[in-house]
Amino acid sequence: MKLRIFTEPQQGASYATLRTVAKAAEDLGFDAFFRSDHYLKMGGVSGLPGPTDAWATLAALAAETSRIRLGTLMTCGTFRLPGPLAITVAQVDEMSGGRVEFGLGAGWYEAEHTAYGIPFPSLRERFDRFAEQLAVITGLWQTPAGQTFSYDGKYYRVAESPALPKPAQQPRPPVIIGGGGPRRTPELAARYADEFNAAFVSPDKCVELYERVRATCSAAGRDPATMTFSAAQIVCCGRDEAEVNRRAAAIGRDPQELRTNGLAGTPEEVLAKIAAFAQAGASRLYLQIMDLSDIAHLELLAEEVANVLPDVAGAGSR
Repeated sequence: MKLRIFTEPQQGASYATLRTVAKAAEDLGFDAFFRSDHYLKMGGVSGLPGPTDAWATLAALAAETSRIRLGTLMTCGTFRLPGPLAITVAQVDEMSGGRVEFGLGAGWYEAEHTAYGIPFPSLRERFDRFAEQLAVITGLWQTPAGQTFSYDGKYYRVAESPALPKPAQQPRPPVIIGGGGPRRTPELAARYADEFNAAFVSPDKCVELYERVRATCSAAGRDPATMTFSAAQIVCCGRDEAEVNRRAAAIGRDPQELRTNGLAGTPEEVLAKIAAFAQAGASRLYLQIMDLSDIAHLELLAEEVANVLPDVAGAGSR
């Protein structure tokens, strides 16, 4: 089980804050630093100082870090055209020395589109575009150097593209797809993804989603063992109940609700819940950190969760 730090900067974080968290995550030995791709806050927070762009952030962090992997859960498919996005991600991958992982989703948060003048098509159209975006982006990356790439879709047409630049990772950076859709999501994951992510659901629900993707892989002639399975969960850990309560209050959540719907409690409680996700089949867990000013939280998770994790959860994956 690899633990990854996952941030939600739209809730309120400057680049300087994200840099501090990413460098701390690297120094503490976490596997990856990921961020969301949103342009508008959610809920009752101020959102100050305002949104930061996911790929501008990761480009800067590519130069500021040396080991930790960098990625998105998920890049919003409605925000960018697939050709320029392929160029951006390939460039950040080269800047990082091949440490980028590319999560892509269809987009869902209508309010942020309205707030920043971004078209928000119907769900059906968003998924149709999502499928074409995956085809274009992976096609551009995987086209051999010296050859050209063309694609003629309903929404996107690419003609005789030189398909440059190439990412550092070959044939391409890992692609992550997630979601609970019963048909199209598993089909797209089986065709394009290296990793399937189940976000903010129980271990039992993970089993259901993972099995659906495995079955779809098999039906498509793909070995399900070639798919990595992961989960994302909010985390709120403290050495004692007072520390748990303090951290829960800082993010406006009830400690018992967090225990039910996330990873919360003492390190022992968090480890037990992680073991349940390992038993469900997850080999990577994205820890959603909501209070980005609390570096001591990361230090506790590194010292008393990550450092003892192999003995607790390593043998449990399916």
